[in-house]
Amino acid sequence: MTTRSVDFYFDFGSPASYLAATQLPHLCADVGAELVWKPMLLGGVFQATGNHSPATIPAKGPYVFADLARFARRYGVPLRHNPDFPINTLLLMRGATGMQMHEPERFRAYVDAMFHAMWIEPRNLNDPATVGAVLQEAGFDPAKMLALANAQDVKDQLKAATQDAVRRGVFGAPTMFVGDQMFWGQDRLDFVREALGA
Repeated sequence: MTTRSVDFYFDFGSPASYLAATQLPHLCADVGAELVWKPMLLGGVFQATGNHSPATIPAKGPYVFADLARFARRYGVPLRHNPDFPINTLLLMRGATGMQMHEPERFRAYVDAMFHAMWIEPRNLNDPATVGAVLQEAGFDPAKMLALANAQDVKDQLKAATQDAVRRGVFGAPTMFVGDQMFWGQDRLDFVREALGA
């Protein structure tokens, strides 16, 4: 039986997650599969697995960003290095979780706004006032979003989703699952497509 869904674990702080997010919706539409967005806290995954961002490894960081730029050109999408990277995404990912739980019809608008402010027209999302401005520009009420992100059920859900990701074998972002098959990295989307068609 063909598995017709992709679980997509992502964090706004991952440029590879952004690139995957530009491709997965139409990939899934092409093959008639459901895309299941799975916000997680990449910092929590790193802590649980002992992994680190490649950007923190001096010999690897410059190569990784150059390689991501190649993929952005291949996909025909913008990608700019955020000068304030790395950014603590706890509040941002709680926002994504809260939107998914309580305002799912606006979830994608929130996701698009955050990825845009992180990797297309980079803003300092470590600064709460800047986050508020980004939200307002995207049509969200910053005070309402802050309250949502600080709600206990939202905090609990993001923590549980991150723990679930680790239990499934996730060690970085993006990670996609087709059934039990795990694929890490935006450069594995061809394998995702193959798995959906198997």
